[in-house]
Amino acid sequence: MAQNSQYTEANIRSLDWREHIRMRPGMYIGKLGDGSSADDGIYILVKEVLDNSIDEFVMGAGKTIEVSIQGTKVIVRDYGRGIPLGKVVDVVSKMNTGGKYDSRAFKKSVGLNGVGTKAVNALSTYFRVESTRDGKSSSAEFATGELKDEEFLDETSRRRGTKVTFIPDETIFKNFKFRMEYVAKMLRNYVYLNPGLTIIFNGEKFFSENGLKDLLEDNNNKEDMLYPIIHLKGHDIEVAITHSKTQYSEEYHSFVNGQHTTQGGTHQAAFREAIVKTVRDFYGKSYEASDIRKSIISAVSIKVMEPVFESQTKTKLGSTEMGDDLPTVRTYINDFIGKYLDNYLHKNTDTAEKLQRKILQAERERKELSGIRKLAKERAKKASLHNKKLRDCRIHLGDVKKDRRLESTLFITEGDSASGSITKSRDVNTQAVFSLRGKPLNSYAMSKKIVYENEEFNLLQAALNIEESMEDLRYNNIVIATDADVDGMHIRLLLITFFLQFFPELIKEGHLYILQTPLFRVRNKKETIYCYSEAERIAAINKLSGKPEITRFKGLGEISPDEFKHFIGDDIRLDPVMLDRETSIEELLKFYMGKNTPNRQEFIINNLKVELDLIEDK
Repeated sequence: MAQNSQYTEANIRSLDWREHIRMRPGMYIGKLGDGSSADDGIYILVKEVLDNSIDEFVMGAGKTIEVSIQGTKVIVRDYGRGIPLGKVVDVVSKMNTGGKYDSRAFKKSVGLNGVGTKAVNALSTYFRVESTRDGKSSSAEFATGELKDEEFLDETSRRRGTKVTFIPDETIFKNFKFRMEYVAKMLRNYVYLNPGLTIIFNGEKFFSENGLKDLLEDNNNKEDMLYPIIHLKGHDIEVAITHSKTQYSEEYHSFVNGQHTTQGGTHQAAFREAIVKTVRDFYGKSYEASDIRKSIISAVSIKVMEPVFESQTKTKLGSTEMGDDLPTVRTYINDFIGKYLDNYLHKNTDTAEKLQRKILQAERERKELSGIRKLAKERAKKASLHNKKLRDCRIHLGDVKKDRRLESTLFITEGDSASGSITKSRDVNTQAVFSLRGKPLNSYAMSKKIVYENEEFNLLQAALNIEESMEDLRYNNIVIATDADVDGMHIRLLLITFFLQFFPELIKEGHLYILQTPLFRVRNKKETIYCYSEAERIAAINKLSGKPEITRFKGLGEISPDEFKHFIGDDIRLDPVMLDRETSIEELLKFYMGKNTPNRQEFIINNLKVELDLIEDK
């Protein structure tokens, strides 16, 4: 029988606002992370501060926002109305305090009512807020949420507005690093959603005149677009639509009140449904939904009263209503698309013809693949019954709450020894393992047929659940975990080629990573240091006295499970696979994975020479 534990008044605690945020940061900013993922906590901190500045622009106050990130310090300066001077301390340190409860001032607010900047304050070792209005200024400084200094100036020449400076707490965000690409993407989305707004980031200017149309143009190769972007705007809705000539899957960028809803929600589901219904009605044909949406590249943004999101980080809309006395989200979007997309297709017959040809082509390809797909699904289903290729995590086995999906990770690894080490070391709640058998095919220039015919690709697609749409992606993080040798590098390249060829949005949306594991272990009787580079190895030898033992890890299977758990736990090092905005996927794949051209030979020789020079310098 279990022993009875004492339960008295002494067990009851009341936490103040900052203690609760610091004890349960995930409730306020989602996962913590080290900055390798776009949805890591340090970016949510930046977003929470920015949201307040965006609200000022939306209310017609301040057309420019300045953002600076140097090292770990973040500065956000807007030229809005400024926080009322007598409430500067309260709005950043008292829960449930803010202007967004007053619907007259913030009817369709971006930021979270009374929580956002408090979370930033509590989770920062240094936090300073400064407000200027009517020629006067008030400022306050905090450390982990505790007020350290306060100043009020009766007279100042500073321009009106609010300036927030903060440094995230390294005891909470361990070994974190801001990746400027993620911040830049966030800021670009802000200007796409707010034409006329200028954001200056570390001296670089972001501005958009055409909203979501610019978003699609900037993120895609114009030559790959089947027809000119259809750009439609209403009172509380904006959409941009085109189809790709080469891409296989669907791509959506969805937003609510300025929030990038990376997991979609009720508005994105309604948008997908509305496109299908409108296209069917326009052509008078009951085309398959998958044929209509195949290769679509689109964006949708709506504004609703008091939106309800499924998490604090606002990545998925749960609201079904637009607001009081307004239609539902589904009805509103269906009515808008049904009217304005139909009108556009009637007026632009060339686009309508190209779209119909694309649908008919998709229909032919689907029918040609139907038998293969059926057999492939049966093989995947049969294999999953006694399949050691996928060792799933409890999130998908029903033992852990589904709202932890953002924490879910799938490691794609090679061979039994490596997958065995990771399987024994992993967090069974959130981490799954998929084991490859041998090297994958080079899928460049192959058709989607190969995905179903090749067992490895078919089972990997089934494990990720991405055949129809990224909305159904089962794992938020897909991590390629291969040996740090030539074969391992080759497998990485082949897997990246597979995703770029058939599921590029998985990379575009920041889901794919490379696992970094140590190359060396340097240790003496007192201390063990794991080194990820030759430079770290030399530094470790110099640090440890005497003649330390040096081990070179040639493969993942050589790392014991007890050691491996350190490399895939809180201290995991991930390198995100990212696409340059200027890079064409087709050109990228053709250069690296196509025929062995003289240009590629020259590239390899030149870069090999650089590597050899670096080794000689060491």
